[in-house]
Parts: sequence; structure tokens; C-alpha cells
Amino acid sequence: MQLAQRYWFTMRDLLLPGLAVLMTVSIFIFDTLTDLEIAVAALYVIVILLSVSFAQGRGVLLIGGTCIVLTIASFLLTRSGAAFSGAINCLISIAAIAATTYLVLRIETARVAVYETRAQLAHVTRVTTLGELTASIAHEVNQPLTAVITNGNAALRWLGSSPPNSEEAATAIRRIVRDANRASQIVGRIRLLARRSPPAPSWFSLNDTVTATISLIQNQVRHHGISLSTQLDVGLPTVRCDEIQLQQVLLNLLVNAVESLAKVDAASRKLHLTTSRDPGGVVVTVEDSGAGLGGNLDRLFDAFYTTKDEGLGMGLAIARSIIESHAGRIWAEGAKPQGAIVRFFLPVSGEPLHSFA
Repeated sequence: MQLAQRYWFTMRDLLLPGLAVLMTVSIFIFDTLTDLEIAVAALYVIVILLSVSFAQGRGVLLIGGTCIVLTIASFLLTRSGAAFSGAINCLISIAAIAATTYLVLRIETARVAVYETRAQLAHVTRVTTLGELTASIAHEVNQPLTAVITNGNAALRWLGSSPPNSEEAATAIRRIVRDANRASQIVGRIRLLARRSPPAPSWFSLNDTVTATISLIQNQVRHHGISLSTQLDVGLPTVRCDEIQLQQVLLNLLVNAVESLAKVDAASRKLHLTTSRDPGGVVVTVEDSGAGLGGNLDRLFDAFYTTKDEGLGMGLAIARSIIESHAGRIWAEGAKPQGAIVRFFLPVSGEPLHSFA
């Protein structure tokens, strides 16, 4: 299935430019063969509008310029019809092509500016969340480092004994390598989350990303005495999106759940995370038995709306932007008798429309 999806994306990337070239050539031939009174060249605006799907900025400008050149060339090559009417039609077509190109470029520029602003806001939100998790992250990094020291001392003792026990020393060294790799992976994930980098959609295992994200909040979960359970569907298909952005969504949902659970009785603090298949995609569910989301679920993902006393109301708004940019959707439900359920859906046959770094 994944091979078929990747084949479709590759074919689509090739088909759109090919279709634009075919339309351009067809319009040019038809415009040249018809009378000057017929303004076939105006159809070039369709090519320009289509070019937005595979070209940006200078590419669109180059295509628009090419269409104008072809319009003039067609006028000069056409032998039938009234020259004056043909010149008027040629000028109208050129004006339509130029105006369409200009408007497309302006819209594209405005769209890029909007997404760049959202990207910066998403990055600030991500770094702020990491700041709130400083103690938890430090604990997660400290665990493998402590194990490295313990196993290093053990290896020295085994090698220093008489006779040296090389087998036990080798076992300790293998543990050192394992724990060092674990610490390196944790630091690597944190660096990626904190880095302001361009979007990088890729195919990856959703379950692996969920497991990696959970590790960043394990210390907070233990500190608050929360019972954390997971139910990950082992048969999930891989998804195609920006993994760092998806981690940001998961991290925000998990941190919100932990903060909500900290407000209720310690004996009832439960956090459950599941992944499951859904027609056309996958669903991730974060369910907690915390203080709940309040009654206004419709506004929960709006910017600057928050149920926290000190919240900014941007975390869930950014989460919605990220999920929707990957052709998915996110929603919340009230749990009974207390708590909250937040789910998001990602299609396995879609790809990011716009990404936020």
C-alpha cells in the first residue's frame, strides 16, 4: 500500500508539469491555426493557475512570461483574419495573462507570509513546551548517563579482578554502549524539537513516534503518580508528514493531560493513549481522567482560548493548524464522569498541504 502511495505522489509530481506543457503546446497550435479574431490565447490563464501546483515565485513568473511570448509568436504566425482585430485580441490576452500572473504571485506571497508567521509561532510554542519539561527531560537524560557510570565502574572491577573476568566486562561494556545510544537519542529528539528547521515530510511509523514522545514526559507522569497505559495497533500503516510537527502535537496533548490530572485526586489519575486504524487513515486518542475541558468544546482549538489559569491558548490552535495542514482533523470529547478525550486523524493517502516548522 505504501509503495502504491509513493508511486502516486511521484506520478502526480510528473503529471502536473506534463499536463501544463501539453496544454501550453495545444493552445499555441490552436491559436496559430485559428483566425486572428478568435482570442484562444486567453486560455493561457488556465496554465498559469495550474502552475501554482508545482511552481513557486520565479517559476510562475517564467511560465507567465513564456505564455506572453507564445501569444505574440502565435499572432505573428497566424495568416488568416483581420490584423487589427487580431492585435486587439492579442493585447487583451497578454493583459489577462499578465494580470493572472500578478494576482497569483501576490496571493502566493501573502500565503507564504501567513504560513511563515504561523511557523514562527509554532516554533515558539514548541520551545516553550520544552522549557516546561526541563526537569522531565533532565531526568530522562540522567538515567542512561547514571547507568553508563555504573556499568563503567563494573567493567573496571571485572577487568581488575584476578584473573580478569572478560565475559562480565564485555557485558558491562555492551550495556554502556546501549545506554549511551539511548542518551544520544533523547538529546537528538530534543534538538530536533527545539531547532527552527524547514518542514521535512517523510514516511515513518506512528507508533515509534508516539513511544519516543511519551519518553519525554515520563518523569512528570511518575512525579504526579499518573497511571499511564498505551494500546498501539501493531498493524498501523506508515504515515507521511513532518515527524517533528507531529511530535509537537502529541507533546502538547500529553502535557495538557498531565496538567489536568494533577488537579484531581491522586487515586484516579489515569492517562491512556491509543493508536488505531480508520478507513483511509489512522487515529490517535489521548484520554485522561483529569479535570475536564469545560463545556465549550467548539472553541477549544481557537487561538487565545484556554481553560488554564495561566495559559496563552495557542498550543491546541497550533496543533489544529499542523493536523489540518496534513489533510487531517482533530477534535475533543468530554469523558464521563470526568476527564477529556482528544483525537486526531491523519490520512495515509494524503500528504502535507502546508507545513509549519
